[in-house]
Amino acid sequence: MLLIYISGAWVAGLWLGYYFNLPPVLAVAGIIPLLALFFTRRYRKQLVLAGLGVVIIVAAAGYSYTSLYSVDEGKLRFYNDTGTVEIKGTISGDPDVRDNSTRLTISAAEIKLEAGWQREAGQVLAVVPRYPVYNYGDFLDITGKLETPAQAGDFDYRGYLAHQGIYTTMYYPGIEVLERGRGFRPLAGIYSLRNNLSKVLAEVLPEPQAALAQGIILGIRTNIPADLQKNFSVSGTTHLLAISGMNIGIMAGVLLAIGLWLFGRRRYLYVWLTLGAVWLYAVITGMNPPVLRGAIMASVFLAAEALGRQRSGAVALVFAAAVMAGIHPYVLGDVSFQLSFLAMAGLIFIFPVIQGAGKRWVASKMGEKGTLVSITNLIIDTWSVTLAAIIAIWPVLAYYFGYVSLVGPLATFLLTPALPLITVAGSLAGITGLGWIAGAQLFGWLAWLFLSYMILVVNALAAPSLASVTVGQIHPALVAAYYLLLIALIWLHGRWKRARNPAAGAAGQMTAGLDFSFGLARNKKMFIVPLALAAVVVTYTASAMPDDNLHVSFLDVGEGDAALVQLGSHQVLVDGGPSPRAITLALSREMPFWDRTIDLLVMTHPHQDHLAGLLEVMRRYKVGEVLYPAIEYESPLYDEWARLIREKGTKVTFARAGERIDIGGDVSIKVLNPPETLLSGTESDADNNSVVLNLTDGAASFVLTGDIMSEAERELVRERAGISGAVIKVAHHGSETSSTPEFLAAASPRVAVISCGTANKFGHPKQEVLSRLEDKLGAGNIYRTDKNGTIDFTTDGKGLWVKTER
Repeated sequence: MLLIYISGAWVAGLWLGYYFNLPPVLAVAGIIPLLALFFTRRYRKQLVLAGLGVVIIVAAAGYSYTSLYSVDEGKLRFYNDTGTVEIKGTISGDPDVRDNSTRLTISAAEIKLEAGWQREAGQVLAVVPRYPVYNYGDFLDITGKLETPAQAGDFDYRGYLAHQGIYTTMYYPGIEVLERGRGFRPLAGIYSLRNNLSKVLAEVLPEPQAALAQGIILGIRTNIPADLQKNFSVSGTTHLLAISGMNIGIMAGVLLAIGLWLFGRRRYLYVWLTLGAVWLYAVITGMNPPVLRGAIMASVFLAAEALGRQRSGAVALVFAAAVMAGIHPYVLGDVSFQLSFLAMAGLIFIFPVIQGAGKRWVASKMGEKGTLVSITNLIIDTWSVTLAAIIAIWPVLAYYFGYVSLVGPLATFLLTPALPLITVAGSLAGITGLGWIAGAQLFGWLAWLFLSYMILVVNALAAPSLASVTVGQIHPALVAAYYLLLIALIWLHGRWKRARNPAAGAAGQMTAGLDFSFGLARNKKMFIVPLALAAVVVTYTASAMPDDNLHVSFLDVGEGDAALVQLGSHQVLVDGGPSPRAITLALSREMPFWDRTIDLLVMTHPHQDHLAGLLEVMRRYKVGEVLYPAIEYESPLYDEWARLIREKGTKVTFARAGERIDIGGDVSIKVLNPPETLLSGTESDADNNSVVLNLTDGAASFVLTGDIMSEAERELVRERAGISGAVIKVAHHGSETSSTPEFLAAASPRVAVISCGTANKFGHPKQEVLSRLEDKLGAGNIYRTDKNGTIDFTTDGKGLWVKTER
């Protein structure tokens, strides 16, 4: 208890220093309780501890305030909002790659002032384009404006960064790489392993299953679609997405229960296996601070479990929290730290109560022996782990996020059994894929099944209007009152338990009462589940087999172009849109989950709204051939495109008018543009030399026009290039630079498709273009991805059918 008292006083002082600058002279108040020693010796120990507590609180508050708020010329944030500066620093964490940008945490080393370079301390969060690629340990010279983080509406973005020790941001600075590989080599190896595992998961799984697996297994959550993340929040299952190290506590509890079920108490094997799994998880997630803190707290809990002493676990947990907060006082305000601590506290104090009640009920109804009892006890263990964590953390979730999930316990109960299966199958897929990608796909299919189940449950439970209650701003006093009441109930339960059974002491072991006579290897029923899973996968695969018709899908990828052509098992993708996330989601909806091949990839021209998504497709899919115009263009995006083609050894064909590509049966693709001699001196040579394709299947035809402008349209009309088609993809997203009356007259389409983003900043499609199309085709024959979503055409060479997403 002495260590708990000292640690508690230290943490309380750090917390006070977060808000107040306590003068050091207040430490003198610690003498006041000591004066009482002259009048009584009955409470000597308590008085000494009271005086010591005052001194510790004041000292901790002073240390905390100085660490958090002391700003001088030696700290980087001193130069916030002073204009453009030049600094040198090292990328100190794994780059956070988003859809079209990357966030770099850079530890500053020097800043350039009028007097020359000066040593500097502090971290800056730099937001840079996704390309070129930067890595942990790169030593950079960056030039830009140091800014104090801005608030983002109701979200305290400034406080969020401050809890990570970041007080400065820089947006799209100029960057020069001075040196590579300056980071800590073991950590660089960990980041490299994590990134390689992430790439394998992306290669063997469709979306959003791949993003979900990356979140659960690797802690990479930036690729999870926003609507799915919202449904996890509404259904009260956010903790399953590895947000902070909080779910490590749940994982540790579940693994302990499973380990006990499988191995019993022999030599504490269940503890060592769980400890190994926790630290392996911490490693593959990149050893980021929130997960590392969660792993330390979980290790403390496991040590207490091995010792069979709940009280020692509480002491060690509080001490570990005090040490972490002492190293970085800002963690006290970090929601991930708070959730991790509370989740582990729930396992130590609340879990034994719930588990004991559940097992007493099972014993009264089913007895204490037998296979069914063993399985039921395992279910109770996993349910108790998650319920204990929920009871411990829900007020903090409500305080920070403003909602309380009503379906959270049910959702957690349904999803918790799938979590270790996803982790195991996904990890095996990732590890196997490092050397054998075909073998990884087998594990990937198994992971896909459980990931799809998780998505189905989350979306279903988040759909009802009563799935969650919005509580708005909760006063901290209510949160404090809840935890005071919870502490009182736990204390009273302990007193009642000791009074009822003095021999039980204070220990509350999670392993009490389990029967381990159930032999998995000897039970034939163990084969039922694998066979059932195999049957589900085979049945779904058979139902998703392609037909013999031609399918042309204009994908909804935002303000950009992407069209997927499918004939049987053959796929041709024309452009990839501006968003890697959008194109991978769209392809996953259109293609069977097991199909990871693209036979032909067409890049019409190297502008970002057509090319960016193709880079991710090149990484995730096996591409047989690429077709694109041989034009000169300078951009980091185009450089990465060329590098990927070289790296993968993909066959390249440069597009020229007159080329013909047969893709099976009577279906063929003819290249109409660019001409043999590329157009030059136009308003935009890159646009006007876009690849234009004419896709035909019997009487049905499609003209895909890229972003050609009026100059290229006139050339196609003049050359009588065979531009007539039943369906035409309107050039340049409906811009006024294209779709001239002469071109539309020569094309004579029956249906027009416009690929554009909702409320895009360019105002596409332009009203004058819409008017021309409506006069020629009628409003009912014009489809737009911003209004209709993905637009699917199907033809057997005679008829033409269309289906829209909305």
